[in-house]
Amino acid sequence: MRLFALNYARPAEQLEVSAAYTYDSALQLNVLSDGSVAAHDYGVLREAGATTSTAGSKTHFDD
Repeated sequence: MRLFALNYARPAEQLEVSAAYTYDSALQLNVLSDGSVAAHDYGVLREAGATTSTAGSKTHFDD
């Protein structure tokens, strides 16, 4: 017996994504190429669709 959903399931498209920031493990923050904190760049936040979360640690503003 074949599950109904498998008749319609398709593999997800692989999207090319390049982030304008990288994770700095020493700072525990995402930083831009110039070393500034990515969370302070509103353009990056707008493009990345980043949000804040209260589900994780309350000590980090970029969770």
